[in-house]
Amino acid sequence: MPGRSPPPALVVLSILLAVFGLALLAGGAWLLLKGGSAYYLVASVLFLSTAILLYRRKPEALAVYALLVLGTLIWALYEVGFDWWPLAARGDVVFVLGAVLLLPFVTRELGRRSVADALDGRAFTPPSALRGTGAMLSGSLVVAVAVAVTSWFVDLHRIEGELPGVRTRISADASGIPAGEWHAYGRTQAGQRWSPLADITPANVSNLEEAWQFHTGDLPQPGDPVETTFQVTPLKIGERLYLCTPHQSVIALDATTGTEVWRYDPRIQGALALQHLTCRGLAYQPPGSANGAQAAAQPAPANVAENPNAPAGTASELAAQGGLTAPQERGASGASTEGAPTQQTAGSADPGLPVAAANAETAVCDAKLFMPTADARLIALDPETGHVCSNFGGGDGQIDLWNRMPNVNPGSYYSTSPPVVADNLVIVGGTVLDNVSTAEASGVIRAFDTTTGDLVWNWDSGNPTDTAPIGDGRTYTPNSPNSWSIMSADPALGMVYVPLGNQPPDQWGANRSENVERYSSSVVALDIRTGQVRWHFQTVHHDLWDYDVPSQASLIDLPINGESVPALVQPTKQGEVFVLDRRTGTPVLPVREKPAPGGAVAPDHTAPTQPVSQVSFDPKPLRERDMWGATMFDQLFCRIAFHSYRYDGRFTPPSLEGSIIYPGNFGVFNWGSVAVDPQRGVLFGTPAHLAFLSTLVPRPQDRTLVVNKEKPEGALPALNENFGAPYAVKLRPFTSVLGLPCQAPPWGNVAGVDLTTGEVAWMHKNGTVRDAAPVPMIPFRMGVPNLGGPVMTAGGVAFLSGTLDQYVRGYDVTTGAELWRSRLPAGGQATPMTYRGADGRQYVLVVAGGHGSLGTKRGDSVIAYALPKAQ
Repeated sequence: MPGRSPPPALVVLSILLAVFGLALLAGGAWLLLKGGSAYYLVASVLFLSTAILLYRRKPEALAVYALLVLGTLIWALYEVGFDWWPLAARGDVVFVLGAVLLLPFVTRELGRRSVADALDGRAFTPPSALRGTGAMLSGSLVVAVAVAVTSWFVDLHRIEGELPGVRTRISADASGIPAGEWHAYGRTQAGQRWSPLADITPANVSNLEEAWQFHTGDLPQPGDPVETTFQVTPLKIGERLYLCTPHQSVIALDATTGTEVWRYDPRIQGALALQHLTCRGLAYQPPGSANGAQAAAQPAPANVAENPNAPAGTASELAAQGGLTAPQERGASGASTEGAPTQQTAGSADPGLPVAAANAETAVCDAKLFMPTADARLIALDPETGHVCSNFGGGDGQIDLWNRMPNVNPGSYYSTSPPVVADNLVIVGGTVLDNVSTAEASGVIRAFDTTTGDLVWNWDSGNPTDTAPIGDGRTYTPNSPNSWSIMSADPALGMVYVPLGNQPPDQWGANRSENVERYSSSVVALDIRTGQVRWHFQTVHHDLWDYDVPSQASLIDLPINGESVPALVQPTKQGEVFVLDRRTGTPVLPVREKPAPGGAVAPDHTAPTQPVSQVSFDPKPLRERDMWGATMFDQLFCRIAFHSYRYDGRFTPPSLEGSIIYPGNFGVFNWGSVAVDPQRGVLFGTPAHLAFLSTLVPRPQDRTLVVNKEKPEGALPALNENFGAPYAVKLRPFTSVLGLPCQAPPWGNVAGVDLTTGEVAWMHKNGTVRDAAPVPMIPFRMGVPNLGGPVMTAGGVAFLSGTLDQYVRGYDVTTGAELWRSRLPAGGQATPMTYRGADGRQYVLVVAGGHGSLGTKRGDSVIAYALPKAQ
């Protein structure tokens, strides 16, 4: 009847459409003013028109909305083509509301009988899904469904192909390591993450089953830093596995049964200024004539409890008493230089460290395990018993890594990664606090005799030519670039390869020295015997993005132009994979210098060019149309944000207004590195693409917090404050209001590369959002980031556990196809390994303990998988 008011349901729907329209009107106008798409403004008009017509019960509301559906579809296809997830984000709200408008409770209320119809006795027929304007809307939705279904069978990001087969047969024990063992982080010091075992193949990998599971008992504790992580790759030596836990325990397990054999607790004491709490692994020195002869010649101390070097207190206790540091320096005015960490007396060691041999059973060791600890010790253990090696470190069983260090602040320096052992030397780097201050410890690389623990050489990038052991009364260069990741070595060439980071603060480089500029973010080849630089290759010039070299280099001999070339494969955070001749550092595959954006905040500067490899996973530059969200509304938010920050492509410098850094410092590749197959000359990698935001914040020259709302708990450091620099930095992922990445998926892939040609043979999105979303979601396979490395085998299978969903997966190396997966009890952010057990079976070992800063589920599991026993 004329004048009838709409029913409540229609009123509610009209209001909802009007609210959506007003939101799009405001956001669309803002976006248009910033030079963005006009779509949202046009869509707002159609939403508001539909709302008004619906409230007035006009059938034309459905026709107007059909126009919105078709217009949205055309615009979406223009922007992203048949790419399902970007299409879904643009059309999901529009489609769902269109379907609601076709429900009978809406359509039967639309229209009214005219006076002419009443006089002529004609009945009124309202629209429906198959009639009148409802049929128009239905037709538009059918077209939308057809486009959606088509996009499900199209993957615009997928590269299909196959990697070549075996080119060069290599003996299973060519490395000098038994085929069924794993003696170093990357199995050998070459860092290949490849095993010659071939029992597990693409044909049978789907039959893998859990053989055993061990719980370390190492779980989160009060006072842990956010980035407390279980990242270890265990060693397999003889019939035992050796691993370390986040809180620094060392555990030996029976490799076949998972039964604990022994456990060692280094008794880390006191509050530490830790940014990270992890242990990626142990290093192993096998028994040998030189090692054993010297060990036998040096008797164990008669009474280690009376060791003259026994501690007077823990590191934290002495720090609190001022026992670790010299008095604060004073400037000309006599004012204390508050805000910069005080320095240890030059040349002194840290007397507050616990002494390993005084707190545990000891043994005279031939073979040794080396454990770097969070309080900056390197402890030597007997692999057989877990006892401390009394014939190492002057009877202490340890080396004090604070010795000769500047800026002593317990916890601010230690080695999160295992050292490298080569030619009876144990070579150690270490991490320093990132973006806390300009007065941190040194990034010096040191080599110690594996038998005695004596310092043999030290390479300090701030004083790179003087590698003889530093003398009394001197300290290493403070705040120099550090090597926090894993080194590799080629004893035949006599070189150790060091992935070097940046000088803190990462995002401000106006005051860097000539040596810092030369070696920062480089892979540096050092002479194993002397520590002298043989060559270096810089992967980023004047790094302002925290693009430190994060990965262990993989050493592999490649058939190039008819000859075997000793190569080094170096993945990087910015997505380049540099393939270099490891004898000289010259590129094997082409590297060119590409112009880079300028305009750093004065007086800082940027490098005019940056190196780009033929093997590059550098993502395409972001555009407004690449912005994403779960709905059109958070996508609109991301589009506005995209235009609100500075972005000139990769290597956009940090800025005061905020810059989009893509890829961000999460890295296309990180410490997990890649796996290489020396028989096939191929690479298996896990490139990830996430954008971050980097904003410089002016700060006073004091201890005022400018980016942290409150002082961190206990001794934990105030990250990103950059005390001593003119700017602090705000760093965060570029995400929507829902916490989802602002750039469209996929965010993580697996990829196969032929290293002889540089061709990416295949690349597929990898992983689901089952455990990665801030809200519960269906486990869509969208491609999620990975943290942790892959392992490959001679059987043609690769394994990976580091994706943000809790799965370990097996892949066909040739095609990249996922062949097997198993649910993990926690995040698997570690690198798997494989070995042969005493029962003759090949095992795949996975650590599932989660990652604090990634938010994956925490745990303490070590899980072994194997094929079923033969009946």
